[in-house]
Amino acid sequence: MNSKQLSKLSPKLRGLIIAENSAGSKRTGGLAAHIAKARRPVTQFAEETLNHLNAGSTLQSALWLKKHLDNGGKLVVTLAGALSSFEIGVMLADLIRAGKVHLVSATGANHEESYYRYVAYSHYAYIPRYTELTPEQEAELRDAGLRRITDTFLPEDESVRLMEPHLLKMWREAEKKGESYYPHEYFRRLFKKNLIKPDKGANQADCWAYAAYQKNIPIVIPGFEDSTMGNIFASYVYNGPHKPTGDTVLSGRVMKTGLDYFGFMYDWYMKESKNTPIAFLQLGGGIAADFPICVVPSLKHDLKLHNKVRDWAGFIEIGSSPMSYGSYSGAGGKEKITWDKLSTKSYYQIIQSDVTVVFPWMAAILLGL
Repeated sequence: MNSKQLSKLSPKLRGLIIAENSAGSKRTGGLAAHIAKARRPVTQFAEETLNHLNAGSTLQSALWLKKHLDNGGKLVVTLAGALSSFEIGVMLADLIRAGKVHLVSATGANHEESYYRYVAYSHYAYIPRYTELTPEQEAELRDAGLRRITDTFLPEDESVRLMEPHLLKMWREAEKKGESYYPHEYFRRLFKKNLIKPDKGANQADCWAYAAYQKNIPIVIPGFEDSTMGNIFASYVYNGPHKPTGDTVLSGRVMKTGLDYFGFMYDWYMKESKNTPIAFLQLGGGIAADFPICVVPSLKHDLKLHNKVRDWAGFIEIGSSPMSYGSYSGAGGKEKITWDKLSTKSYYQIIQSDVTVVFPWMAAILLGL
Protein backbone atom coordinates (compact mmCIF):
# COMPACT_ATOMS: atom_id res chain seq x y z
CA MET A 1 0.00 0.00 0.00
CA ASN A 2 1.44 3.36 -1.01
CA SER A 3 0.82 6.88 0.24
CA LYS A 4 -1.31 7.73 -2.81
CA GLN A 5 -3.70 4.91 -1.99
CA LEU A 6 -3.82 5.91 1.68
CA SER A 7 -4.60 9.52 0.78
CA LYS A 8 -7.82 8.39 -0.88
CA LEU A 9 -9.14 7.02 2.42
CA SER A 10 -10.84 8.90 5.24
CA PRO A 11 -8.66 9.61 8.29
CA LYS A 12 -10.77 7.24 10.40
CA LEU A 13 -10.32 4.37 7.96
CA ARG A 14 -6.60 5.09 7.56
CA GLY A 15 -6.23 4.75 11.32
CA LEU A 16 -7.43 1.16 11.16
CA ILE A 17 -4.74 0.05 8.73
CA ILE A 18 -1.38 -1.25 9.89
CA ALA A 19 1.48 -1.33 7.40
CA GLU A 20 3.23 -4.68 7.06
CA ASN A 21 6.62 -3.19 7.98
CA SER A 22 5.38 -0.94 10.79
CA ALA A 23 7.12 -2.99 13.46
CA GLY A 24 10.52 -2.26 11.96
CA SER A 25 13.00 -4.55 10.25
CA LYS A 26 12.22 -8.26 10.21
CA ARG A 27 14.60 -10.92 11.48
CA THR A 28 17.01 -12.63 9.12
CA GLY A 29 17.42 -16.39 9.03
CA GLY A 30 15.06 -19.14 10.07
CA LEU A 31 12.50 -18.81 12.82
CA ALA A 32 13.62 -21.83 14.88
CA ALA A 33 17.17 -20.52 15.37
CA HIS A 34 15.82 -17.10 16.23
CA ILE A 35 13.42 -18.46 18.86
CA ALA A 36 16.10 -20.68 20.39
CA LYS A 37 17.97 -17.56 21.48
CA ALA A 38 14.91 -15.67 22.76
CA ARG A 39 14.60 -14.65 26.41
CA ARG A 40 10.82 -15.23 26.25
CA PRO A 41 10.55 -17.97 23.61
CA VAL A 42 6.78 -18.57 23.74
CA THR A 43 5.96 -14.88 23.57
CA GLN A 44 8.54 -14.32 20.85
CA PHE A 45 7.16 -17.22 18.83
CA ALA A 46 3.65 -15.78 19.21
CA GLU A 47 4.78 -12.35 18.06
CA GLU A 48 6.41 -13.89 14.99
CA THR A 49 3.56 -16.19 13.99
CA LEU A 50 0.22 -14.98 15.42
CA ASN A 51 -0.36 -12.05 13.10
CA HIS A 52 -3.55 -12.63 11.16
CA LEU A 53 -7.22 -13.51 11.67
CA ASN A 54 -8.00 -15.24 14.99
CA ALA A 55 -4.30 -15.72 15.66
CA GLY A 56 -3.77 -11.98 15.30
CA SER A 57 -6.71 -11.28 17.59
CA THR A 58 -5.20 -13.63 20.14
CA LEU A 59 -1.85 -11.84 20.17
CA GLN A 60 -3.38 -8.35 20.19
CA SER A 61 -5.69 -9.27 23.08
CA ALA A 62 -2.94 -10.87 25.12
CA LEU A 63 -0.62 -7.89 24.66
CA TRP A 64 -3.40 -5.44 25.60
CA LEU A 65 -4.24 -7.49 28.68
CA LYS A 66 -0.58 -7.74 29.70
CA LYS A 67 -0.23 -3.96 29.49
CA HIS A 68 -3.45 -3.53 31.47
CA LEU A 69 -2.15 -5.78 34.27
CA ASP A 70 1.37 -4.33 34.19
CA ASN A 71 -0.20 -0.89 34.72
CA GLY A 72 -1.96 -2.08 37.87
CA GLY A 73 -5.28 -3.12 36.33
CA LYS A 74 -7.33 -6.05 37.59
CA LEU A 75 -8.93 -8.98 35.80
CA VAL A 76 -12.11 -11.04 36.02
CA VAL A 77 -11.97 -14.44 34.29
CA THR A 78 -15.12 -16.40 33.45
CA LEU A 79 -15.27 -20.13 32.70
CA ALA A 80 -18.11 -21.52 30.60
CA GLY A 81 -19.45 -25.05 30.38
CA ALA A 82 -17.01 -27.57 31.82
CA LEU A 83 -13.67 -26.20 30.65
CA SER A 84 -12.02 -27.46 33.84
CA SER A 85 -12.66 -30.96 32.49
CA PHE A 86 -10.16 -30.11 29.77
CA GLU A 87 -7.48 -28.89 32.22
CA ILE A 88 -7.89 -25.14 31.74
CA GLY A 89 -6.88 -25.03 35.41
CA VAL A 90 -3.24 -25.78 34.55
CA MET A 91 -2.84 -22.28 33.07
CA LEU A 92 -5.44 -20.51 35.20
CA ALA A 93 -3.85 -21.67 38.45
CA ASP A 94 -0.50 -20.17 37.44
CA LEU A 95 -2.17 -16.87 36.56
CA ILE A 96 -3.93 -16.82 39.94
CA ARG A 97 -0.68 -17.51 41.81
CA ALA A 98 1.02 -14.76 39.83
CA GLY A 99 -1.60 -12.28 41.03
CA LYS A 100 -3.01 -11.70 37.55
CA VAL A 101 -6.58 -12.88 38.26
CA HIS A 102 -8.72 -11.12 40.87
CA LEU A 103 -12.10 -12.87 40.57
CA VAL A 104 -13.31 -16.03 38.84
CA SER A 105 -16.90 -16.57 37.73
CA ALA A 106 -17.47 -20.21 36.86
CA THR A 107 -20.30 -22.55 36.14
CA GLY A 108 -20.93 -25.03 38.94
CA ALA A 109 -19.58 -27.73 36.63
CA ASN A 110 -16.29 -25.88 36.09
CA HIS A 111 -15.85 -25.22 39.79
CA GLU A 112 -16.57 -28.75 40.98
CA GLU A 113 -14.56 -30.29 38.14
CA SER A 114 -11.44 -28.54 39.41
CA TYR A 115 -11.94 -30.48 42.66
CA TYR A 116 -12.74 -33.74 40.88
CA ARG A 117 -9.49 -33.57 38.94
CA TYR A 118 -7.72 -32.90 42.23
CA VAL A 119 -9.03 -36.04 43.94
CA ALA A 120 -9.36 -38.45 41.00
CA TYR A 121 -6.85 -37.47 38.33
CA SER A 122 -5.47 -40.96 37.74
CA HIS A 123 -8.99 -42.28 37.14
CA TYR A 124 -9.67 -40.01 34.16
CA ALA A 125 -9.60 -41.40 30.62
CA TYR A 126 -10.02 -40.02 27.10
CA ILE A 127 -11.68 -41.06 23.86
CA PRO A 128 -10.28 -38.78 21.12
CA ARG A 129 -12.64 -40.09 18.37
CA TYR A 130 -15.75 -39.40 20.42
CA THR A 131 -17.66 -37.98 17.44
CA GLU A 132 -17.71 -41.45 15.86
CA LEU A 133 -19.48 -43.17 18.76
CA THR A 134 -22.84 -44.76 18.02
CA PRO A 135 -25.86 -44.39 20.33
CA GLU A 136 -25.38 -48.04 21.33
CA GLN A 137 -21.76 -47.38 22.32
CA GLU A 138 -22.85 -44.34 24.32
CA ALA A 139 -25.29 -46.61 26.16
CA GLU A 140 -22.43 -49.05 26.84
CA LEU A 141 -20.46 -46.22 28.44
CA ARG A 142 -23.49 -45.21 30.49
CA ASP A 143 -24.04 -48.74 31.79
CA ALA A 144 -20.36 -48.99 32.73
CA GLY A 145 -20.69 -45.78 34.77
CA LEU A 146 -18.52 -43.73 32.40
CA ARG A 147 -19.85 -40.16 32.14
CA ARG A 148 -18.55 -38.55 28.95
CA ILE A 149 -17.78 -34.82 28.63
CA THR A 150 -16.78 -34.51 24.96
CA ASP A 151 -13.48 -36.48 24.83
CA THR A 152 -13.12 -36.92 28.60
CA PHE A 153 -14.64 -39.39 31.06
CA LEU A 154 -15.55 -38.13 34.52
CA PRO A 155 -14.82 -40.86 37.12
CA GLU A 156 -17.97 -40.30 39.19
CA ASP A 157 -17.38 -42.87 41.93
CA GLU A 158 -13.85 -41.63 42.66
CA SER A 159 -14.77 -37.94 42.62
CA VAL A 160 -18.42 -36.95 43.07
CA ARG A 161 -19.32 -39.76 45.44
CA LEU A 162 -16.07 -39.31 47.36
CA MET A 163 -16.84 -35.66 48.13
CA GLU A 164 -20.60 -35.88 48.61
CA PRO A 165 -20.55 -37.23 52.21
CA HIS A 166 -18.24 -34.41 53.37
CA LEU A 167 -20.42 -31.73 51.79
CA LEU A 168 -23.62 -33.31 53.12
CA LYS A 169 -22.18 -33.20 56.62
CA MET A 170 -21.39 -29.49 56.19
CA TRP A 171 -24.90 -28.76 54.90
CA ARG A 172 -26.44 -30.56 57.86
CA GLU A 173 -24.27 -28.69 60.35
CA ALA A 174 -25.18 -25.36 58.73
CA GLU A 175 -28.87 -26.24 58.99
CA LYS A 176 -28.56 -27.04 62.68
CA LYS A 177 -26.84 -23.72 63.33
CA GLY A 178 -29.18 -21.72 61.10
CA GLU A 179 -26.25 -20.68 58.90
CA SER A 180 -25.97 -20.05 55.17
CA TYR A 181 -22.90 -20.06 52.90
CA TYR A 182 -21.97 -19.68 49.25
CA PRO A 183 -21.46 -22.93 47.31
CA HIS A 184 -17.74 -22.30 46.90
CA GLU A 185 -17.35 -21.69 50.65
CA TYR A 186 -18.52 -25.22 51.42
CA PHE A 187 -16.11 -26.59 48.83
CA ARG A 188 -13.19 -24.57 50.23
CA ARG A 189 -13.63 -26.23 53.59
CA LEU A 190 -12.60 -29.48 51.92
CA PHE A 191 -9.14 -27.92 51.57
CA LYS A 192 -9.17 -26.03 54.86
CA LYS A 193 -10.11 -29.10 56.92
CA ASN A 194 -7.92 -31.50 54.90
CA LEU A 195 -10.96 -33.60 54.06
CA ILE A 196 -9.62 -34.40 50.59
CA LYS A 197 -6.14 -35.22 49.30
CA PRO A 198 -4.68 -34.85 45.83
CA ASP A 199 -4.81 -38.03 43.77
CA LYS A 200 -1.52 -39.88 43.33
CA GLY A 201 -1.42 -38.76 39.70
CA ALA A 202 -2.47 -35.17 40.34
CA ASN A 203 -0.28 -32.10 40.52
CA GLN A 204 -1.76 -29.97 43.29
CA ALA A 205 -0.48 -26.85 41.53
CA ASP A 206 -2.74 -27.55 38.53
CA CYS A 207 -5.96 -27.10 40.53
CA TRP A 208 -7.22 -23.57 39.95
CA ALA A 209 -9.74 -23.83 42.81
CA TYR A 210 -6.87 -24.69 45.17
CA ALA A 211 -4.85 -21.72 43.89
CA ALA A 212 -7.88 -19.46 44.42
CA TYR A 213 -8.24 -20.86 47.95
CA GLN A 214 -4.58 -20.16 48.72
CA LYS A 215 -4.77 -16.60 47.36
CA ASN A 216 -8.28 -16.12 48.84
CA ILE A 217 -9.61 -14.59 45.64
CA PRO A 218 -13.41 -14.54 45.29
CA ILE A 219 -15.30 -17.09 43.22
CA VAL A 220 -18.80 -16.55 41.85
CA ILE A 221 -20.95 -19.53 40.81
CA PRO A 222 -24.17 -18.39 39.13
CA GLY A 223 -26.73 -21.16 38.70
CA PHE A 224 -25.01 -23.58 41.08
CA GLU A 225 -27.91 -26.02 40.80
CA ASP A 226 -26.92 -26.57 37.15
CA SER A 227 -24.06 -28.88 38.12
CA THR A 228 -23.65 -32.42 39.41
CA MET A 229 -23.27 -31.39 43.05
CA GLY A 230 -25.96 -28.77 42.57
CA ASN A 231 -28.33 -31.49 41.36
CA ILE A 232 -27.39 -33.58 44.39
CA PHE A 233 -28.06 -30.65 46.71
CA ALA A 234 -31.44 -30.10 45.02
CA SER A 235 -32.33 -33.76 45.65
CA TYR A 236 -31.68 -33.28 49.37
CA VAL A 237 -33.78 -30.11 49.47
CA TYR A 238 -36.70 -31.65 47.57
CA ASN A 239 -39.49 -32.99 49.80
CA GLY A 240 -42.22 -33.70 47.27
CA PRO A 241 -44.23 -36.81 46.53
CA HIS A 242 -41.33 -38.57 44.80
CA LYS A 243 -38.99 -38.37 47.80
CA PRO A 244 -38.30 -41.87 49.17
CA THR A 245 -39.47 -42.27 52.77
CA GLY A 246 -36.70 -41.72 55.27
CA ASP A 247 -34.31 -39.94 52.87
CA THR A 248 -32.45 -36.84 54.04
CA VAL A 249 -34.31 -33.55 53.70
CA LEU A 250 -32.37 -30.29 53.97
CA SER A 251 -33.43 -26.68 54.07
CA GLY A 252 -32.45 -24.80 50.90
CA ARG A 253 -31.60 -21.83 53.11
CA VAL A 254 -28.21 -23.33 53.96
CA MET A 255 -27.05 -22.40 50.43
CA LYS A 256 -26.68 -18.80 49.33
CA THR A 257 -28.01 -18.18 45.84
CA GLY A 258 -27.27 -16.20 42.72
CA LEU A 259 -29.00 -13.19 44.25
CA ASP A 260 -26.47 -13.26 47.08
CA TYR A 261 -23.62 -13.58 44.60
CA PHE A 262 -24.94 -10.61 42.63
CA GLY A 263 -25.13 -8.52 45.79
CA PHE A 264 -21.55 -9.52 46.53
CA MET A 265 -20.54 -8.43 43.02
CA TYR A 266 -22.08 -4.99 43.58
CA ASP A 267 -19.87 -4.41 46.61
CA TRP A 268 -16.77 -6.07 45.13
CA TYR A 269 -16.87 -4.13 41.89
CA MET A 270 -17.43 -0.75 43.50
CA LYS A 271 -14.58 -1.33 45.94
CA GLU A 272 -12.07 -2.85 43.52
CA SER A 273 -12.78 -0.44 40.65
CA LYS A 274 -12.61 2.70 42.80
CA ASN A 275 -8.98 3.35 41.93
CA THR A 276 -8.31 0.58 39.41
CA PRO A 277 -9.75 -0.35 36.00
CA ILE A 278 -11.01 -3.94 35.69
CA ALA A 279 -10.86 -6.03 32.51
CA PHE A 280 -13.03 -8.99 31.59
CA LEU A 281 -11.72 -12.21 30.00
CA GLN A 282 -14.55 -14.49 28.93
CA LEU A 283 -13.66 -18.11 28.20
CA GLY A 284 -16.69 -19.46 26.36
CA GLY A 285 -20.15 -17.96 26.84
CA GLY A 286 -23.24 -18.51 28.94
CA ILE A 287 -24.24 -17.54 32.45
CA ALA A 288 -20.71 -17.59 33.89
CA ALA A 289 -19.97 -14.50 31.79
CA ASP A 290 -23.31 -12.75 31.42
CA PHE A 291 -23.88 -12.81 35.18
CA PRO A 292 -20.85 -10.77 36.32
CA ILE A 293 -20.64 -8.45 33.31
CA CYS A 294 -24.20 -7.27 34.05
CA VAL A 295 -23.10 -5.85 37.40
CA VAL A 296 -21.92 -2.63 35.75
CA PRO A 297 -25.21 -1.74 34.00
CA SER A 298 -27.18 -2.85 37.06
CA LEU A 299 -25.17 -0.51 39.27
CA LYS A 300 -25.80 2.32 36.82
CA HIS A 301 -29.47 1.80 36.07
CA ASP A 302 -30.99 -0.32 38.83
CA LEU A 303 -29.10 1.27 41.73
CA LYS A 304 -29.11 4.61 39.89
CA LEU A 305 -25.38 5.26 40.25
CA HIS A 306 -25.08 6.53 36.67
CA ASN A 307 -22.00 8.72 36.99
CA LYS A 308 -20.35 6.88 39.87
CA VAL A 309 -19.50 3.57 38.19
CA ARG A 310 -16.32 2.85 36.27
CA ASP A 311 -16.93 1.01 33.00
CA TRP A 312 -15.27 -2.31 32.28
CA ALA A 313 -11.85 -1.36 30.95
CA GLY A 314 -11.80 -4.11 28.37
CA PHE A 315 -13.71 -7.15 27.20
CA ILE A 316 -12.07 -10.15 25.55
CA GLU A 317 -14.02 -13.26 24.61
CA ILE A 318 -12.76 -16.57 23.30
CA GLY A 319 -15.64 -18.60 21.96
CA SER A 320 -16.87 -20.62 19.03
CA SER A 321 -20.56 -19.71 19.12
CA PRO A 322 -21.70 -17.88 15.97
CA MET A 323 -23.47 -14.54 16.25
CA SER A 324 -27.08 -15.54 15.66
CA TYR A 325 -30.65 -15.46 16.95
CA GLY A 326 -30.05 -13.56 20.17
CA SER A 327 -27.46 -16.00 21.51
CA TYR A 328 -25.55 -14.34 24.35
CA SER A 329 -22.55 -16.59 23.77
CA GLY A 330 -22.29 -15.39 20.19
CA ALA A 331 -23.08 -11.72 20.78
CA GLY A 332 -20.45 -9.27 19.57
CA GLY A 333 -18.69 -6.79 21.80
CA LYS A 334 -20.44 -3.82 20.18
CA GLU A 335 -23.85 -5.19 21.17
CA LYS A 336 -22.78 -4.90 24.80
CA ILE A 337 -22.43 -1.14 24.38
CA THR A 338 -26.19 -0.91 23.81
CA TRP A 339 -26.76 -2.61 27.17
CA ASP A 340 -24.26 -0.29 28.88
CA LYS A 341 -22.05 -3.27 29.74
CA LEU A 342 -19.20 -1.65 27.82
CA SER A 343 -18.47 1.93 26.84
CA THR A 344 -17.24 3.18 23.48
CA LYS A 345 -13.81 3.53 25.09
CA SER A 346 -13.63 -0.05 26.38
CA TYR A 347 -11.18 -2.32 24.57
CA TYR A 348 -12.99 -5.30 23.09
CA GLN A 349 -12.01 -8.29 21.04
CA ILE A 350 -13.89 -11.45 20.05
CA ILE A 351 -11.73 -14.45 19.16
CA GLN A 352 -13.74 -17.06 17.29
CA SER A 353 -11.87 -20.19 18.27
CA ASP A 354 -11.45 -23.03 20.74
CA VAL A 355 -10.61 -21.88 24.26
CA THR A 356 -8.30 -24.86 24.77
CA VAL A 357 -6.23 -23.67 21.80
CA VAL A 358 -6.23 -19.92 22.41
CA PHE A 359 -6.08 -19.55 26.18
CA PRO A 360 -2.68 -21.28 26.63
CA TRP A 361 -1.12 -18.71 24.26
CA MET A 362 -2.65 -15.83 26.17
CA ALA A 363 -1.64 -17.27 29.55
CA ALA A 364 1.93 -17.78 28.37
CA ILE A 365 2.20 -14.15 27.23
CA LEU A 366 0.70 -12.87 30.48
CA LEU A 367 3.19 -14.98 32.43
CA GLY A 368 6.11 -13.65 30.39
CA LEU A 369 7.10 -17.04 29.01
